[in-house]
This record gives sequence, structure tokens and C-alpha cells, in this order.
Amino acid sequence: MEEFTPDLDRTELGKVQIAPEVLEVIAGMAASEVEGVAQMSGGFVGEIAERLGRKNIARGVRVEVGSKEAAVDVSIIVKYGHRIPEVARNIQDSVRNGIESMTGLSVVEVNVHIVDVELKAEEKAPAPVPVEEHQRVR
Repeated sequence: MEEFTPDLDRTELGKVQIAPEVLEVIAGMAASEVEGVAQMSGGFVGEIAERLGRKNIARGVRVEVGSKEAAVDVSIIVKYGHRIPEVARNIQDSVRNGIESMTGLSVVEVNVHIVDVELKAEEKAPAPVPVEEHQRVR
């Protein structure tokens, strides 16, 4: 599938085009709202950019766009304890529905790449039990 900006609507006033980056944002928002997704994964470069203060909603999303169809790849970190196949299916449905309802393009595939599992934060150590002090020297 060749990557380019599709002409979705041609009128006497001109044409409407949706940039692939817009589809990446839609897919990123749809995927990040799914229960069990800890965060999107943009890889090493994306992590550095985010630490420098650049927020990227489309982090971890790659979209190929044709004139009537789109294919999406999403990379995520899943929360520990969630069923990975269920989270992946929910991401696929959410991304497809988001893109199709907002753009009218047909989504032919949504590939979900699980790149890590976010472990639960370690439970806080119990507060130390106060030791009864006694006077050692008089």
C-alpha cells in the first residue's frame, strides 16, 4: 500500500485531504483509551523526545494510507494482570471504529505489537514497628 494523503472529498470549492499524521493521532487516542493499555510505546527515540518535554499522542503508531483504505500498526505496553489477547482485540476494534467513523476510510488491518508489560508498583514496605526502648545506662 502506497503512503500518501487521500483525496476524500472533491467539490466545486476544492478537495478535502487528511494527512497520515491525523490518522496516527486518532489511532493513538483510540488505543490509549482501552482498558489494560499502560502506555503507547514509541521506542527509544520516542522515549527521549518525551523526556525532553515533547508530547506525542501518536507515539507508537504507524499508519499506511491509500485512497480508500488504511493499515495501522500500534505498539503498546500492557498493564500486568490484563489478558493480552483481549486487550489486543479491544485495541483493534477501537482503532478501526475511530478511524472509520472520523474519516470514512476503511481500515483493512490493525496490527498490535505488545512490546512490554508494566509491572505493578511494589507495595510500600510496612512501617517499622517501634522498638520499645529501655534505659541502658543509669
